[in-house]
Amino acid sequence: MAANAAGKLIAAGVALINVVLPGFAVAGSALPKGFVYLRDIDPAIVQDIRYAGYHNFVGRPIRGYLAPECILSEPAAKALEAVQKKLTEKKLSLIVWDCYRPKRAVDDFLHWSKDPTRSEMKAEFYPNTDKQKLFALGYLATRSAHSRGSTVDLGIVPAAFSSVPRPDPAPPLKACTSPKGERFEDGTIDFGTGYDCLDALASTSNAGVGDAALRNRQMLKSTMLDAGFRPYAREWWHFELVDEPFRGDGFDFEVSASPSQAERSTH
Repeated sequence: MAANAAGKLIAAGVALINVVLPGFAVAGSALPKGFVYLRDIDPAIVQDIRYAGYHNFVGRPIRGYLAPECILSEPAAKALEAVQKKLTEKKLSLIVWDCYRPKRAVDDFLHWSKDPTRSEMKAEFYPNTDKQKLFALGYLATRSAHSRGSTVDLGIVPAAFSSVPRPDPAPPLKACTSPKGERFEDGTIDFGTGYDCLDALASTSNAGVGDAALRNRQMLKSTMLDAGFRPYAREWWHFELVDEPFRGDGFDFEVSASPSQAERSTH
């Protein structure tokens, strides 16, 4: 009887494990219908998802980012695949910094903006801008188009670009408004500022960045327009799919690792 009871307890425990563990093991595969991992559509597109790490204007991982993954609506991902094919012909490649953004991350930005004690990354990402005015100036939004899944922050790198640069943890930070070669080297062709540079110099048509950077911005803009995206005048890296499949306030599921990436990391 005791052995039989123990056997039943073990069986129940195994059943419980089978119920609970798959939720962790396959969490990355449970995307809402209509969403995909960009790497599953085009693995050649470089990913440097800043909000999953420490190199961003907040200086820490943002709520909702459990992995450095680009998740997008399927139409947006397919459109980027088409852009990548065109750039490949020019020996260039896309690099994405942010894609789908959970609503909880947007709230995290809002709470951070109201905390005057947290400004560790000001010298790099907003050296000339008052932190408390970032929402009013249009650099951040209380409702982000990113949360609808068809908006992306991106740039262009040479096709030979292979690894994402890591920031030097030692101070001092380098202002994103500094000329290329003096600011953080992110691997891109020259766009005049770094990514997420919350400054007037980041406006797409700002001639203050010089002719070469301005041409690169216009090239990126025209390429994305041809693929069905609309630009955002204040940020040369920000594009929204015009015919986005989802409307409203957006989604709040977490950004998790893709099953294909997890599988590769175990081999």
